[in-house]
Amino acid sequence: QVQLVESGGGLAQAGGSLRLSCAASGNIVSINDMGWYRQAPGKQRVMVAGIDREGSASYTDSVKGRFTISRDNAKNTIYLQMDNLKPEDTAVYYCNADVQVTRIPILKRDYWGQGTQVTVSS
Repeated sequence: QVQLVESGGGLAQAGGSLRLSCAASGNIVSINDMGWYRQAPGKQRVMVAGIDREGSASYTDSVKGRFTISRDNAKNTIYLQMDNLKPEDTAVYYCNADVQVTRIPILKRDYWGQGTQVTVSS
């Protein structure tokens, strides 16, 4: 089994900053792509930012220039630095990871964290 544990959510004012962390642990051979998703009330879960093992990152348009995703492969951890927060960033943020769990044969599984609430007040 693999566990993803998020931390760092909370309440911020518009224009403020928060930093999310997601640490993976368990039966891990390697972790490929990792990412952050968010789900606002009454809306679908959407991808916010993703990062591959080499550190190449991608972002949804609404957070470009404000959010920065990074990862520490040695710690199996990713981060999301969120600056210049806006009320529309309010959502539950979920960590996702594509994990190789066996060497031979190669078996990969997709895992999700439990989510962390981010609330931005105007």
